[in-house]
Parts: sequence; structure tokens; C-alpha cells
Amino acid sequence: MKEKEIETYLRMRISSFGGRAYKFISPGNDGVPDRLVCLPGGKVIFVELKAPSGKLRPLQSAQIRKLQDLGFCVLVIDSKTQVNKLIEPLGGDTP
Repeated sequence: MKEKEIETYLRMRISSFGGRAYKFISPGNDGVPDRLVCLPGGKVIFVELKAPSGKLRPLQSAQIRKLQDLGFCVLVIDSKTQVNKLIEPLGGDTP
């Protein structure tokens, strides 16, 4: 499975709960997570998407640590199953 397929699935699933999965681009800050997931109730999660068994680059790991040090939730997702696990606490059923 390709990273793009997982990304499309994430966007579709988050949208089904009234959330948004914005493409996160921060000029001058390479390595930031791919998506900024905004959920009802004001919850924000940064998501780095990878193809199955994909590895984080050192710069990505550093950016993730910086966000986590600020108290943000950052997830690395490499499968539709992991997307479903993200959705479960929201009351989502697996399609």
C-alpha cells in the first residue's frame, strides 16, 4: 500500500466525523508532519504518514520531538488499521 492511499483514507475517515485533516506545509521547516488533524471539541493531532514499514528521517524525528515537547500529540501512521485505531475513541466503526 502506498502512503498516498493511507493519506486519502485518513482524510476520508476524519471528515466523516466532522473533522479536518489539513495538509501541513511550513515553509522553512522541513520535516514537519504531513497532516494537521483538527477534531470536534478542539482536539489537534499532528500526523506523519508513511508507507508500511517506512522509516522517519532524522529531521522528521527532530520535528516530532519539538512538537511533543510543546505538548502536542504526534502520531506516525503507516496503515489503514492505524487510522482506524485513531478513529475508534471517536466512536467510529471500521468500514
